[in-house]
Amino acid sequence: MKVGLYFGTFNPIHIGHLIISNYMADYTDLDEVWLVVSPQNPLKKKKSLLEDYHRLAIVRVAIEDNDNLRESDIEFKMPRPSYTADTLAYLKEKYPNNEFHLIMGEDNLRTFHKWKNYEYILENHKIFVYPRVLTIQEEQEVEQIGYLPANELQNHKNITFCEDAPVMKVSSSFIRQAIKDKKDVRYLLTDTVYKYIDEMNFYKD
Repeated sequence: MKVGLYFGTFNPIHIGHLIISNYMADYTDLDEVWLVVSPQNPLKKKKSLLEDYHRLAIVRVAIEDNDNLRESDIEFKMPRPSYTADTLAYLKEKYPNNEFHLIMGEDNLRTFHKWKNYEYILENHKIFVYPRVLTIQEEQEVEQIGYLPANELQNHKNITFCEDAPVMKVSSSFIRQAIKDKKDVRYLLTDTVYKYIDEMNFYKD
């Protein structure tokens, strides 16, 4: 089985995440897409970041009616900080009959050369890249990390640019702030996620 791994904090998961996940499951040769919830870094705790199990639960209710999508807590069990190269190695050992590939935004591809063992990842795993419009803050962060033009990698045999993927300029941080400001975010989340977050009073303080 070919599995696409879509990593994120999903704090919270929103329709933008789900649109990309579903697109990758439907329009590529992937059999499933696993949404891998990134654990909280114990050295970099953020007040706005929900506990790991809450974010995993929110992802679960968001995708419970889609057989092509699956939530994963695989990195909860691994040493922190977690590195994608280590996660891929662990998954290959745990599920030897599966092929694991990556799903990432174009912004992540441009800093991919900074990743641990990125050359090994690139040679042994396919990477499906979707376009992404960066916020001003994200552009500044990319510049600080070191910018690699995406076209330097676009011809690599294991990279597939999904230029037709529908992309929304919506972020979890915008949703969190909107909830705190008592704005209406119900159309940015699935009904199940909206209900879960509202009933648990998340992000209101």
